[in-house]
Amino acid sequence: MSSTSREGWGVTNLRLAFPKKNAMLFKDLSFDYQRGEKVLLLGPSGCGKSTVLQVLSGLIPHSIELPMRSDRQEVPNNWGFIFQDPDTQFCMPYVDEEIAFVLENRCIERAQMSELIQRYLDMVDLKLENNHQLIRTLSGGMKQRLAIASILALEPEVLFLDEPTALLDPNGTEQLWKTVRQIGKDRTLIIVEHKINHVLDFVDRVVLFNQHGEIFADGPKQETLARYRDKLDEFGIWHPGIWSDYEKNQIGNQINSEHAESILELKNFAVLRQKQVKFSADHLCLNRGEWIAIVGENGAGKSTMIEGIMGLLRTNGQLRWSFDHPENHVQFVFQNPEYQFVTDSVEDELAFSLRVNKMNEEEIARRVDEHLERYALKAQRNQHPFQLSTGQKRRLSVASAMINHPDVLILDEPTFGQDAKNTFALLDIFQQLRLAGTTIIMVTHEMEIVHHFATRVLTVENGRLVNDCVSSEGGEERNRGQRLGEHEQVVF
Repeated sequence: MSSTSREGWGVTNLRLAFPKKNAMLFKDLSFDYQRGEKVLLLGPSGCGKSTVLQVLSGLIPHSIELPMRSDRQEVPNNWGFIFQDPDTQFCMPYVDEEIAFVLENRCIERAQMSELIQRYLDMVDLKLENNHQLIRTLSGGMKQRLAIASILALEPEVLFLDEPTALLDPNGTEQLWKTVRQIGKDRTLIIVEHKINHVLDFVDRVVLFNQHGEIFADGPKQETLARYRDKLDEFGIWHPGIWSDYEKNQIGNQINSEHAESILELKNFAVLRQKQVKFSADHLCLNRGEWIAIVGENGAGKSTMIEGIMGLLRTNGQLRWSFDHPENHVQFVFQNPEYQFVTDSVEDELAFSLRVNKMNEEEIARRVDEHLERYALKAQRNQHPFQLSTGQKRRLSVASAMINHPDVLILDEPTFGQDAKNTFALLDIFQQLRLAGTTIIMVTHEMEIVHHFATRVLTVENGRLVNDCVSSEGGEERNRGQRLGEHEQVVF
């Protein structure tokens, strides 16, 4: 590429490597962008899109020290970066203090701060009873909205957005991109995002990466997406119409769970955080072989519900499994995959629970190799889990849960940060398990997953279970589905 003018920035002949990796992630990568451009970076999970953003912003190597070399690295003076994981972004313990910290660095008068803090929270539709609330008490999606609000408070000239809606519900996703569209009119936007239908209407340019971190296409969005449609499918990159293509080859979703064996029953069940009830259900019975999707807005109580079921939070009422030792039958996948990692390598992470259960090393090696292959992690087997991309971390967290062949698999947003190829691979694995009798309980904001796969949909609002819809075919409601009033008993 040609060098940029004073109205643009970029990097030339970038070479970069991660520790414990035998090969470089980038070899002589060049990328330029101009002031005012709206650019979408697309590529398979783990190809280096997030790393490119960090290089373009100067986070690498100035804040994140990695072996890198380039002939030129030109970064903007006034920029903001929105990360995939909001917890990595916060500097202060309270919501209002997080935004106030930014305003202080902009030398804003204290008297103006309260109004501005509320303005930025409103921009991302983060509604709180008290803005002086501990950030750790927020849901994952609410944290992401706060992270975005704090970056908007910088009033940056250039915005780097690394899958900013990965943890947001559909309404939150739509609101966020509406906000970005409004505030981005006079700004430069460099975007990594899998939910591309929300951004295609306002980006100018699309850049396509292959699995090796090489740019194979770069140009106007419509021309690029149309010309390289076959490559998008080959590399598993999200594009308009991909769900329709997948549906043609989807594994059948038929299973009669109407009279299936009960596996979990809740009665007068409540989950507490800091002695306050954050989720409740009068009565709920879940069956073997169901695919149960739990849906609702950010902060509704979905994660609280499943964390209570797993015993990770204090509960009241009755929770009864159909087996005596649920720890041997039930596996849990956190929303943040890093919460699960306990070893220093991908290989050891997969082997950890098997060694705890005193499985012989020959069988451990066989299962580890099988799961490295199945979850596309062979090249990362010796890496530290924290060095993986977000999509790779998520696949490792799922793989480490699946390696024990559980009877019940509980997952909190298992597909966020995944490219199309790995999303469909995970869904096919879950479907095969369900058809073999495993119960899948999944918190998700992906309505396509609900439509195509869920045999039962539970809706959570304001800490209560308010709707139960049973599906005959991937999310289509049967007559058994019902809307529950505020004081009605939840009976299925």
